[in-house]
Amino acid sequence: QMAAMASRRFFSSASEKFTVAMVPGDGIGPEISAAVKKIFAAAQAPIDWVDVDVMPTFINGKSVIPPKARDAILKHRLALKGPLGTPIGKGHKSLNLLLRQTFGLHANVRPCKSIVGYKTLYNDVNTVIIRENTEGEYCGVEHEVVPGVVQSIKLITREASMRVANFAFEYAKANGRTTVTAVHKANIMKASDGLFLECCKEVAPRYPSIKFEDVLLEKACLEMTLNPNQFDVLVMPNLYGDILSDLSAGLIGGLGLTPSGNIGTDGLAIFESVHGTAPDIAGQDKANPTALVLSGVMMLRHMGLRDYGDKIEAGILGVIADGKVRTGDLGGKATCSAFTEAVCARINSL
Repeated sequence: QMAAMASRRFFSSASEKFTVAMVPGDGIGPEISAAVKKIFAAAQAPIDWVDVDVMPTFINGKSVIPPKARDAILKHRLALKGPLGTPIGKGHKSLNLLLRQTFGLHANVRPCKSIVGYKTLYNDVNTVIIRENTEGEYCGVEHEVVPGVVQSIKLITREASMRVANFAFEYAKANGRTTVTAVHKANIMKASDGLFLECCKEVAPRYPSIKFEDVLLEKACLEMTLNPNQFDVLVMPNLYGDILSDLSAGLIGGLGLTPSGNIGTDGLAIFESVHGTAPDIAGQDKANPTALVLSGVMMLRHMGLRDYGDKIEAGILGVIADGKVRTGDLGGKATCSAFTEAVCARINSL
């Protein structure tokens, strides 16, 4: 359903090429972004890339995305983003948060699916975590009440909660999923998480074919590590989604294998790798581009280009499954360049 809506929005001709904003990012970002471009070219995906720099600038005392980058993303309505660094505890607003708020990217979608041929402690993991992306503890409002006392605001609104709840059920319906589970702490935060849970319960009856459950955050973490196969689609406020999506990524091999998409209204979306900038290996041709490539696959499916996405996914997962050419984080010794070439060769053989 999402892909069908997007395809009508993005495409007027099957032979047309489409422009996507590429945000290379920091650290290893430029290397894995270059790998993505090579792999997309090997698959002959009809994408033209325009590189944009989203490093914030100050306008009227406020940190904002540079107008040139903002206009490019608004024009093309799609971006693929490498990792961005945010200094910790220095007073800088998270650049990822700024992007989500600037472009109204209200839902973060994080699939976690076991990769055939790459052994972890868990088999057949296949969950999707949908995270409210714009508010909660990450609304960015903090202040010092008196010296030594700091207050941070947790903002939950009915509008945002209804929006992400509707999105989760629509996603489940469109992707053949059977269950949506709301994760919350309404037993303690009765007003804020209570409102979020109330909105999920209000949406659920509109989707009688989809089972609805709710679970406390700590029990969700416990059950996820005991048996992740019991979960399907999970929807939750911002902070909980940040925690659970990374926990889930650990079940399948880490953030280097996990795609992510941030979906806004009217199809505008930014897809991204959610791992760090890895400054210790930047520029050394050691990075693993898998997460950014798979995020690109999510983007292609969002655009309605499922055949190209399937081909690229089969290529990269096939190389990982073979086990002969893997980067260091996957237990191999291959360079990013060698891994990329192996994926391209695999795609060409399909």
